[in-house]
Amino acid sequence: MKLFDTHTHLNVDQFLEDRDEVFLRAREAGVEKMVVVGFDRETIRSALSFSEMHESVYVAVGWHPVDAIDFVQEDFQWLDTLASHDKVVALGEMGLDYYWDKSPKAIQKEVFARQIQLAKKHKLPIIIHNRDATRDVVDVLKAENAAEVGGIMHCFAGDEDVARECLDMNFYISLGGPVTFKNAKLPKEVAKIVPSDRLLIETDCPFLAPHPYRGKRNEPAYVRLIAEQIAELRNESVEKIAQQTYDNACRLFGISE
Repeated sequence: MKLFDTHTHLNVDQFLEDRDEVFLRAREAGVEKMVVVGFDRETIRSALSFSEMHESVYVAVGWHPVDAIDFVQEDFQWLDTLASHDKVVALGEMGLDYYWDKSPKAIQKEVFARQIQLAKKHKLPIIIHNRDATRDVVDVLKAENAAEVGGIMHCFAGDEDVARECLDMNFYISLGGPVTFKNAKLPKEVAKIVPSDRLLIETDCPFLAPHPYRGKRNEPAYVRLIAEQIAELRNESVEKIAQQTYDNACRLFGISE
């Protein structure tokens, strides 16, 4: 059984001391490919460096909405250059975050829109971060015609109606650790209704570790637990979920086997 973790942050300080061991555990757990997501200057550099050491590691580059206020023209030009890098398969994560109050909403929307435009220029899918901003995220995606490139609703936390709205815009729904939480009703309901060819799995490590590791540091090896939970919810085999989500990720990111 092979797995594809579509959203990892092995490029952050939480993995500074044991990144190689974490990567080996992922391989042993069946994680054959992963995307390391960069979201600012430091994490983008780290993601690219790590990908150059491992053939199975791919990269997404983008600017996190929390730090939108720090985004300058040089950063935009840098992303424009990096979009042509061999290992870069998506732009992001990008989007809106109204939970943390660092960057004004208007600036977040502007930086989000510019990155969508950049993705369309390079014909790359986008990875969407959304926290407490669902309606505005959907509105920006529609206004910028993001359906042209599509992408991933990362760690999707909306309801079935929002999921269908995103599916209609050419997006995949990616589920992470919360789908395993006993009190998380929405992700479980969404897991049942997403078409099999638009479903993805992720860890978002080191965050949002699945049950029974909730509250601890997450890592890519745990993506198997997410596949197992979705398989149970959909009354399908874990092997089928693993293969389908693996194939979906390869197709979306343009990775040939």
